[in-house]
Amino acid sequence: MAVPSWLTPRRRPATARSVLAGEAAAEAAHKLETPEFPVNGDTRAAAFFDLDNTIMRGASLFHFGRGLYKRDFFSRGELARFAWQQAYFRLAGTEKPEHMRDARDSALSIVQGHQVSELMALGEEIYDEYMAGRIWPGTRALAQAHLDAGQKVWLVTAAPVETATIIARRLGLTGALGTVAESVDGVYTGRLVGEPLHGPAKAEAVRALAAVEDLEFERCAAYSDSANDIPMLSLVGYPYAINPDSRLRSHAAEMGWRLRDYRTARKAAKVGIPAAAGVGAVAGGAAAAVALQRRRR
Repeated sequence: MAVPSWLTPRRRPATARSVLAGEAAAEAAHKLETPEFPVNGDTRAAAFFDLDNTIMRGASLFHFGRGLYKRDFFSRGELARFAWQQAYFRLAGTEKPEHMRDARDSALSIVQGHQVSELMALGEEIYDEYMAGRIWPGTRALAQAHLDAGQKVWLVTAAPVETATIIARRLGLTGALGTVAESVDGVYTGRLVGEPLHGPAKAEAVRALAAVEDLEFERCAAYSDSANDIPMLSLVGYPYAINPDSRLRSHAAEMGWRLRDYRTARKAAKVGIPAAAGVGAVAGGAAAAVALQRRRR
C-alpha cells in the first residue's frame, strides 16, 4: 500500500528564517530504565530531547505565562488566551502552525520592553511553582541514562531559549536550543531572531550545533512526541517517538523507530538507548541573539 506523502521521511526545505532561527539557537546553546548501550567516551554524538509533551506535560510557554500572570505581567483576558491555547494543545495532541503563531505573538507582546535578566530570574521561580511537578519521570529517566553513560543531552524546543536553559540546568542536562527573542542592551524588542524553533527550524538548529561540535548524526539520538519534529528525528541514527501524536506514531511504526508512551499504562516497545555524546555547555540566549543581529547588520 502506498505511503501517504505526509508520512514520507523527506526533509522539508528550510526557509531563510528557519535557518536563521536554527543558527541563533545553536549559537545561544553553544555559548550558553537501564540503557542497552552503556558505552562511554563517544564525543561525536549527542542526545536531543523535545520539551513540551516529551519531557514536560503540556506547554512550557503556558506554564511560564501563568507564573507571569501571578506577578501582574498581563491581564485576565490574556491569561484566558493562554489557557485556551493550552487546552487546545492538550486535547488535540498536536502543534498546528496557526496556534504556534498565536502563542508566539502572545509571549512577545508580554515580554516586550522587559529586561532579559528580569525574565530569567522569574523563570527560576516559575519553574519551581509550575513546571517541576510536570516532568515525565519516564523521559527524565531516559535523559539521565544518557548522562549516566557519560553522554551529553540537549533540549530542542520552540520555547524561549531562556526558559529552556533554566529547565535544562534544573534537570542537569548539557544545554538547550530554543527560540531566540531579539534583545537590545538587555531589553526585549518584541521581535524574534528568525522564527520560532519549530519543525524544520529545529532540524536546522541541530545541524548548526552538530557542525560546531563535529557530531556524527548516525551516533546521535533524538526524542519527540510530535510529527512536526520528523525533520529532526530523521537526522539521527536513533530516533525515538515519546508520547507520540497519531501522525508520529504511524510514521514511527512505518520506519521501525522505537516508541514509548508514558501517558497511559499501555506497554510500548522497549526503548534502547544508544551511546550518544556531544560537547557543549548551558548558556543564555540573549547575548547570542544580539551578537547575531549585529553581525547581520
